[in-house]
Amino acid sequence: MQRIFVYEYFTGGGSYADFATAGFRPPLIDEGDAMAAALASDFQAIPGTSVVRLRDARLPPEPVTAGAAVAISSARQERETFAELAAGCDWSVIIAPEQNGALWQRTRWAESVRARLLCPHSRFVSIASDKNQTADLLHQHGVAVPAGRKFQPGASLPTDFRYPAILKPADGAGSIGVQLLRDSTSPYDATILGPAARLEPLCPGIAASVAVLCGPGIRQGLPACRQQLGADDRFQYLGGSAPLEPDLAQRAQRLAQAALGCLPPTQGYVGVDLVLGPAEDGRDDIVVEINPRLTTSYIGLRHLLKTNLAAAMIDVAAGRRVELCFARQRVEFRAEGRVR
Repeated sequence: MQRIFVYEYFTGGGSYADFATAGFRPPLIDEGDAMAAALASDFQAIPGTSVVRLRDARLPPEPVTAGAAVAISSARQERETFAELAAGCDWSVIIAPEQNGALWQRTRWAESVRARLLCPHSRFVSIASDKNQTADLLHQHGVAVPAGRKFQPGASLPTDFRYPAILKPADGAGSIGVQLLRDSTSPYDATILGPAARLEPLCPGIAASVAVLCGPGIRQGLPACRQQLGADDRFQYLGGSAPLEPDLAQRAQRLAQAALGCLPPTQGYVGVDLVLGPAEDGRDDIVVEINPRLTTSYIGLRHLLKTNLAAAMIDVAAGRRVELCFARQRVEFRAEGRVR
């Protein structure tokens, strides 16, 4: 019997320890619950496979299809049970926000007990969790990124910068803390930016993402998705749709692969967020960030696959190339898990 540990921060007791990140629970708790439940359900559908998760004792019970759950009532219990399950399972998947090092820390917990990870390792997480470091690395390798700069929260906005601009936490996730600035006199909220931030010009185009299954010598791209963002100045992530039109999808895949080629080889499900610019030849396309974890796109993409996406993750992470067969249809998905 193959046993898989699926950990999701917002539903797995992470907020007992990380009080700063705990304030981000709504709506990310619903998004995290939807991702983890979908992933666990797909693992459970693999013959001879069982799933175990942590479950914050303050939350309602999860569906039976999401696997067995261990109730968590304290930070100490979270860490001890996490280590026990990660060490004892055949594979471990960690889904957590980058803020305050939550994802990196739990990845290190798993590595300290020699868990077999079905998600990126700590070196990859460390780079991708820092938007400034990621942008600098991609730029050094000739991959297009917004012409941004590091920004110290609380400082005055620079006058020698192109506006309108986007200000965001350097370790942000889920659009938390993202703010639109009309000019250098625009007010901004430094309290939601954390200790470091990044300032970037607003780049016109189509917000898109590409999920990639990674393994030894393998980076298998999944169908590119169009992202749906809120219409206000905070760019809240609402969900997306897939697949993209063929010409846009080709551009997105090419850029996502180039971006991941700049980072250390890793394993698991990785997301690349992009803006596909107005030029049809792709010269205005840019990489916005790299997500070193499972993203909400999984919820939609699993409905496009005729085969089990979680099983494909295992195959690729084990170094086996897979033939993915997708249905000829379009899906729309919401961050909280609804699909149509």
